[in-house]
Amino acid sequence: MKWLGEKMGGAALWKKYRFVLLVLLLGVGVMLLPTGSGQQEEPQGDSWDTFSLEDTERKMAELLSRIQGAGKLEIMLTLKSSSQLYLAEDTDESSGQSDAQSRQETVTLNKGGYEDVVVTRQVYPVYQGAVVVCQGADQSSVRLAITEAVSSLTGLSSDKITVIKWNS
Repeated sequence: MKWLGEKMGGAALWKKYRFVLLVLLLGVGVMLLPTGSGQQEEPQGDSWDTFSLEDTERKMAELLSRIQGAGKLEIMLTLKSSSQLYLAEDTDESSGQSDAQSRQETVTLNKGGYEDVVVTRQVYPVYQGAVVVCQGADQSSVRLAITEAVSSLTGLSSDKITVIKWNS
């Protein structure tokens, strides 16, 4: 069997496969182009969530006011304990002849010129109670819906949630 190049001339092969070769060359050229802007990105914030009671109350009030019949609404939450972050620490203990010394240092990571602490555990707040003031509190179905919603969002039992009529 003769080689394909002998059967067809070089010009015939080029004519037949020129588009395939052109696509291959363009693909290799695109792969060689640099990606990225060349600028270093700044960190987009902390790697953990920070808790804000005001933001939580605002979001809950926005959500609860959408309950049919609730009307204008405000909520106040009280905390039994606040949120806490536990940071990784490097402990160095040394003991001499007469005394023992201990040194603790918070572990940090250097990310492109920015230092960031290492969080080992985050404890979310524990709620103590909630008071909701709304226009539709005179309807028992609205009070029940609001109590159930606040209970599911905070983990509070229904006896720690009070729904009161808005004074208009």
